Amino acid sequence: MHTLNRNSWLAVLVSIALIWACSPNPYKVTNRVHKKQVRQFAKHLKQFPPAQSMSTAPYWVGTTNFGMRKPNFVIIHHTAQNSCDQTLRTFTLPRTKVSSHYVICKDGTIHHMLNDYLRAQHAGVGSWGYDADLNSSSIGIELDNNGFEYFDDRQLNSLLTLLDTLKKRHNIPAGNFIGHGDIAPTRKNDPNWRFPWKQLADRGFGKWFADTTGVEVPEAFDKVMALRLVGYSVSDSVAARQSFKRHWLQDTTAGWTPEAIKILYQLSR
Repeated sequence: MHTLNRNSWLAVLVSIALIWACSPNPYKVTNRVHKKQVRQFAKHLKQFPPAQSMSTAPYWVGTTNFGMRKPNFVIIHHTAQNSCDQTLRTFTLPRTKVSSHYVICKDGTIHHMLNDYLRAQHAGVGSWGYDADLNSSSIGIELDNNGFEYFDDRQLNSLLTLLDTLKKRHNIPAGNFIGHGDIAPTRKNDPNWRFPWKQLADRGFGKWFADTTGVEVPEAFDKVMALRLVGYSVSDSVAARQSFKRHWLQDTTAGWTPEAIKILYQLSR
């Protein structure tokens, strides 16, 4: 009886090993490409004196006071694709020239695709305040969502856990958690108007506004200047207004409303 049990367990273990062996990572090839690129970057960093040095001194002096460049923003996107697998494939095809640090699937699975200290190609042309190269200063997070659906609670729970980790790890200011549509209002609207920005702000990820009851906005209030103070590029003030309303009011209608003006006034102050 003991022999039979032992043989049975051996058979189970062999079966598990065979299943594991027959289930390779479908991204094994692109992972090798990823590692190769990282090694190439590391090779440049290890050159002494530094590569492309402009020094004219007779000998090299390396400072002892330095650190890694750190991200200062988190940009949240929706994938505008139909599945997590589709997005993962998109980010592993060289011809697409797009990537992100993290992808969060609807079921809450988090794919960490790139080291936080490396530059992903997720933000594109855009700006926030005086920062016009957000690819170089931010972490990109893509949420599996085609742009026309609400966000799964499991996905949002994973996002909140990730944001808490990133905020602590990189000391990212609360106001620097923003959306792709905020930094590129003429091109993007993600994450879509269904995204619960207030839920994030209540946890310390992004700014929010106080009760606007009784708020009186001065007649001379400059809405365009206020949008700029919040962080928006106002090269297209209409696009900036729509992005602002989508983020803070979940509103996609055109034009200013009294409530939107009050909220803008509060945030700009």
